[in-house]
Amino acid sequence: MASSDWPIDEAPGRDVRAAIPDGFRLESGQILAATEVVGRLHGPETGPLVVVAGGISSGRFAARWWSWAVRKGGPIDVDRVRVLAFDLAPGRDEDGLTITTVDQARLLAVLLNGVNEPCVDLFVGASYGGCIGLALAASHPLRVGELVVISAAHRTHPAATAWRGVQRRLLAFARDCGREAEGVALARELAMTTYRTGEEFALRFASTAPAEAGAAYPVCDYLIARGADYAEVTSAGRWITLSDSLDRHAVAPETIRCPVTVVGFTSDRLVPIEDSRDLAARLPNLRRLVEAPSIFGHDAFLKERKLVGRALHDALSPLYAAASSPSQTPCLSREIAA
Repeated sequence: MASSDWPIDEAPGRDVRAAIPDGFRLESGQILAATEVVGRLHGPETGPLVVVAGGISSGRFAARWWSWAVRKGGPIDVDRVRVLAFDLAPGRDEDGLTITTVDQARLLAVLLNGVNEPCVDLFVGASYGGCIGLALAASHPLRVGELVVISAAHRTHPAATAWRGVQRRLLAFARDCGREAEGVALARELAMTTYRTGEEFALRFASTAPAEAGAAYPVCDYLIARGADYAEVTSAGRWITLSDSLDRHAVAPETIRCPVTVVGFTSDRLVPIEDSRDLAARLPNLRRLVEAPSIFGHDAFLKERKLVGRALHDALSPLYAAASSPSQTPCLSREIAA
């Protein structure tokens, strides 16, 4: 989703920042040009903390890119819990980096340290954000009380790598030819065909042929518009880095000790339902596996408001009940148990 598609940030929030320690290196050995991690905090001054992370085009403005979920009275109710979202590394102008989901988790830990938060009561991660949540729970087990993973798994499917690999080569080719914005737009068009399903396209678009060969069909007009919007908000280098990060993602589910809810969709081609099932089967503390059909494929976490909202409500209900009794939050309970 492009920034022009986002509604205003209706839920009041404030930016929070933490300095990246000197000598901080990515797993690749590289150093970020950025000197700080930036997040956005919503909600009351005290109470359970919920971290929200989404796809590679998301960031700290969760009340925009997931506005139906992160809002007053929503499934993630900013009147009842504190909600923290954060900007993903690298920045738009950083190029040539190799970054992993563990690196993103380490940077989130820097931000948590900066705002004096030893533990996240609930991490809600969708798509790339779900991968970061799994990486954080595996690498920093005492910092996650509970985890909800939507449209994400512990590994990358080779078919998803194949699609993203074509996108990366297209991005690099266009950038090298001096036509970066066009390359980003075309790569986004291709990506949209993997995010959504043929069933949705069949329902939404007629197959009427244009007058001349090479002209756009109705479905192409939709893709062209989505690509043009996205070209305004990212660079080829940043997209290559984050796309590659998805394909490097690998977490051993057996190392994750906190309770986990897994939500997967049978039409998701990027994260096949079989991978969600495998993740659920290997987790030591599975709370629940939710699987459902959807015409929206991988983007179901953005579109299936009723089903996703119910899963979020179920995960958050204990936190809402515990909001008046902080000693009962998952984080403190895990610290006591440890």
